[in-house]
Amino acid sequence: MKTFPLGGSDLAVPAVVTGVMRIQEKSDAEVRALFDASLEAGIDFFDHADIYGTPVHGCERRFADALRLTPSQRAEVTLQTKAGIVTDGPYFDFSHDHLVEAVEGSLEALRTDYIDVLLLHRPDALVEPEEVARAFDELEAAGKVRAFGVSNHTPAQIELLKKYVRQPLVANQLQLSITHAPIIAQGVAMNMAALDQSISRDLGVLDYCRLHDITVQAWSPFQAGFFTGVFLGNPDYPELNAVVDRLAAAHDVPPEAIATAWITRHPARMQVVLGTTTPERVRAAALGADVELTRPEWYELYRAAGHLVP
Repeated sequence: MKTFPLGGSDLAVPAVVTGVMRIQEKSDAEVRALFDASLEAGIDFFDHADIYGTPVHGCERRFADALRLTPSQRAEVTLQTKAGIVTDGPYFDFSHDHLVEAVEGSLEALRTDYIDVLLLHRPDALVEPEEVARAFDELEAAGKVRAFGVSNHTPAQIELLKKYVRQPLVANQLQLSITHAPIIAQGVAMNMAALDQSISRDLGVLDYCRLHDITVQAWSPFQAGFFTGVFLGNPDYPELNAVVDRLAAAHDVPPEAIATAWITRHPARMQVVLGTTTPERVRAAALGADVELTRPEWYELYRAAGHLVP
């Protein structure tokens, strides 16, 4: 599987990431099967968050308890986690104390001395960037976090953080699939006043990330919308699935690989964050990282998903 530097850093990462947000009820054998399937597919990057599972850190703890990685095995994988959402309420908390406490909890749950990448989990309307900067400095100086990023942040929100945060922000985790693609589709329809697609809801975040060497991590790559079910095999998307199935046959890969390939074909060199806990689907999706869709194929999928090319 192709790799690239995360956000221009020294950390080489694969084009596909395994997200582990639904593993708390899985057995040790099931977690190991997911882990082993990921490694076999060339995926050595695992995405967590403190709020995945109940109580907090539940999925991080399940992951570590099931795998019990040795220090050498731990060094061979990249562990990313997220902090900033408080489930009681719910509300967001980017204060110094909360971020440090969240990371300490993740370190304990994951049975590790360091987090490779820490993301701020969605924007906090009450963010005080000086507090974030102080937390990042302490966590980096203590060797507890090696790289930092954000999720679902606008360009201006990132710029506000960068005014105070000394470390590079290497990633921005954003929802993206063939059917949920406003960060791409809006630019294609730019200046077309009669089209809803032309309305900028994401403020040019994809181009901003490319300009500033921030890797976009595409979450929910198979979701039709915001947790509305997958589009693959969905009878509500007959035209799209017909194209997906035809291209899958032409490239001799499963349909999941075509959904992945549509994202990795983009020159932004985005990472695809898989939310599946099924080893077979991980293997299938990972194949897409090495499928090079042609421009006509990419745009055919784009149009079949309902996006307009003016």
